[in-house]
Amino acid sequence: MTKVRKDGQDWDRVSRRALLGGGAALAALGAVACAAPPTGEGKGEEAATAGTAGGESQAQVPPFLLDEITFDALGEGMASGRWTSQGITELYLERIAEIDDKGPTLRSVIETNPDALELATALDEERAAGKVRGPLHGVPILLKDNIATHDRNTTTAGSLALEGSIPGADSGVARKLREAGAVLLGKANLSEWANFRSTRSSSGWSGRGGQCKNPYALDRNPCGSSSGSGAATSGNLTAAAIGTETNGSVVCPSTANGVVGIKPTVGLISRSRIIPISHTQDTAGPMARTVRDAAILLGALAGEDGEDEATSAARGKAHADYTSFLDPGGLRGLRIGVARNFFGFHPDVDRLMEDALQALKDGGAEIIDPTETPSYGDFEGSTYQVLLYEFKAGLNAYLKALGPEAPVKSLAEIISFNEAHGDRSMPYFGQEILLEAEAKGPLTEPEYLDALAKARRISREEGLDKLMNEHRLDAIVGPTGGPAWKTDLVNGDNFGGSSSTPAAVSGYPNITVPAGFVSGLPVGISLFGRPWSEPTLLKAAYAFEQATKHRKAPRFLPSLDLGAPL
Repeated sequence: MTKVRKDGQDWDRVSRRALLGGGAALAALGAVACAAPPTGEGKGEEAATAGTAGGESQAQVPPFLLDEITFDALGEGMASGRWTSQGITELYLERIAEIDDKGPTLRSVIETNPDALELATALDEERAAGKVRGPLHGVPILLKDNIATHDRNTTTAGSLALEGSIPGADSGVARKLREAGAVLLGKANLSEWANFRSTRSSSGWSGRGGQCKNPYALDRNPCGSSSGSGAATSGNLTAAAIGTETNGSVVCPSTANGVVGIKPTVGLISRSRIIPISHTQDTAGPMARTVRDAAILLGALAGEDGEDEATSAARGKAHADYTSFLDPGGLRGLRIGVARNFFGFHPDVDRLMEDALQALKDGGAEIIDPTETPSYGDFEGSTYQVLLYEFKAGLNAYLKALGPEAPVKSLAEIISFNEAHGDRSMPYFGQEILLEAEAKGPLTEPEYLDALAKARRISREEGLDKLMNEHRLDAIVGPTGGPAWKTDLVNGDNFGGSSSTPAAVSGYPNITVPAGFVSGLPVGISLFGRPWSEPTLLKAAYAFEQATKHRKAPRFLPSLDLGAPL
């Protein structure tokens, strides 16, 4: 029996019974998955079911043996010999076929890796020979489709203009994952060009992947640009995923899809061979269902890479194991500031944030309320100018590095391609941001240098550095965003609020953790702080997660039933 992959190739389906070691092992896997600690306890669970259709269950979604399973549980199963990486990988591939291609058609995965089962088999053989690389050994991970892999997967940023493009080498992220023993499961859908194409775009839409959906309510938006990474992780189509962020592109899809997201300090994780927007703000980051899994991924990815000079600053600051900082009592003694200027855009989000602040207090944190952090308006448009300049320069350099086989050789050629194939490339919105970027000159122009200096001064010296020094803060908290809006391909995105900009522009770390639900839609709380303060932020995030347990798996509802109008 064969199964057709998204690129039209087939892979042989071996019996799950054999791969998992027989019927007893399959039953054991199901028992472990079903016996996982309940998530979404207390207020979070009540909120998650409020406003949904009465008694409605997972429409068109079959039960899944790996629902909500953690890296530790997968590793224990493989270590005991009950499971195999090959069997686990096959289960995820089947799940992608059932959920992404059929059923709810989540459209969170652009393509699966034709070599995934072969990679898993090789890692099983390593384990059998006594070699275990670490907690990611044999664990399937999705990568956002702007993160290069040198294999039979393509890397396209979701654009038809780069269709068929296979880079000549792995990105630093892919290389680190392979070294850690992860199975590269495939490429996740994203907002095309990481949502740097149009002012009227719909997050989660790409020419190659179509419109990604939110697994909590399929007519809602997954946010972006790491839309597929967030939706697939939340929907249990992968053990975890890697996203990228310039400003909000990890933390927004994490909050909208009810998962943990880490936007690390710029330079902690290599950006080599990641299709860029901004070399001063871009970074890859883990997206997982638990803080512990996100911390494990961060440790596997962190460290220097000779191909990304920014990572030289991580020397002596990166950690191979961030789980050592996880402590259920980790909030005790921390001074946490409240970024009140990011509140007030939604009353129900404000109520969740007040509950979250109380949980932080109950955990022993000292809350400094309020603290005013710089917002997007304070940057006087300087950050957008920086992104336009850096996008053109960085993208042209990436395309040049692809060599003569590159489908397009420059931003100008991408623009021409889109104009020539507008019916497929631009059916809903245009490319006005690409046009603005193409009009910019080199990175030596005074307009760019002045804008970059202003953005860094306001976000760092006059912003987070000053604020945290004055109040002696360990972290700052704010709402990550609002509940997911309805996807609208006519008018584009309808963002609520966000607190991502200060950490994004400064290049400082930001972690979001589920904080509850508004009408059945998840909302997260962000913790951000000084550069290289990931250990402190993780300690606080883990303690908050363990005290609240707001994560609850999505039900793939077609839409929210909010009751009769008043």
